[in-house]
Amino acid sequence: MQELVKEIEELKKERQAVILAHNYQQDVVQDIADLVGDSLELSRYAAKTEAKVIVLAGVRFMAESASILAPDKTVLLPDIFAGCPLAESIDVQELKREKEKYPDAAVVCYVNSSAEVKAESDICCTSSNAVKVVQSLPHRRILFVPDRNLASYVARFTDKEIIPWPGLCVTHYRVTLEELEEARAAHPQAKILVHPECRPEVTEAADFVGSTSAILKYARESDAQEFIIGTEMGILHRLEQENPGKKFYLLSPGLICPNMKLTTLSKIAQCLKEMRPVIKVPEDIRVRAYQALERMLEVA
Repeated sequence: MQELVKEIEELKKERQAVILAHNYQQDVVQDIADLVGDSLELSRYAAKTEAKVIVLAGVRFMAESASILAPDKTVLLPDIFAGCPLAESIDVQELKREKEKYPDAAVVCYVNSSAEVKAESDICCTSSNAVKVVQSLPHRRILFVPDRNLASYVARFTDKEIIPWPGLCVTHYRVTLEELEEARAAHPQAKILVHPECRPEVTEAADFVGSTSAILKYARESDAQEFIIGTEMGILHRLEQENPGKKFYLLSPGLICPNMKLTTLSKIAQCLKEMRPVIKVPEDIRVRAYQALERMLEVA
């Protein structure tokens, strides 16, 4: 593996590339990345980097966001089949029909969505800034797409009418209240930290609800020594690295995203050698999607 890591480092220099990895990636992928973060952190970095090539170790919508924000860069997605069922739960035509039903509503689009859907939205959000984005808008009605659980969570913190799209993250939806109660009984001293993509009854019963970056921050700053983690298992790597001596338990064995695990070191090396697969958002879509992402970054 060391030879492969060395090869990737040499290819990075040759291509003037950076590797951006999501918190849910495999441990070895996180270890070679220039930045490991959540969707908002990856978006911010992509918008500002001086690198010529961005290798996005994540899923397709993340690579599209990088292409939207940095059109002059070459964006590579190591596995072209790394998609997101949540992002695929909505398409442009469906969104247009829904917008006709609610002409006075602002469309807030979770970044876990395609570039085409972003282009039809007023503003994007991530799980770390969704409440802030919704509150920043003058509209009283919000059509929130495509995650119904995040929409439900946001609705707790605003008096605006939140109209949810019925999509969901299958990985987070697998977590049940029964599993949470069993985990709490097994580790009564542990704080339970969950992602807002979990079911409402799970987020209501947790000690803390937040994005992956918020969960990492909470664990670092908390005096607690034990934590039950209700989000994709990839985050355990950083949690354990950043908090030696603290213990972390995965809330559910179902918290594994197969799409996030498709990226491997060999695929990263191959994509840097061959300079493909390239993710390039068509310019007419990119310009409109950029406006939605840029508005989010201004708010956040």
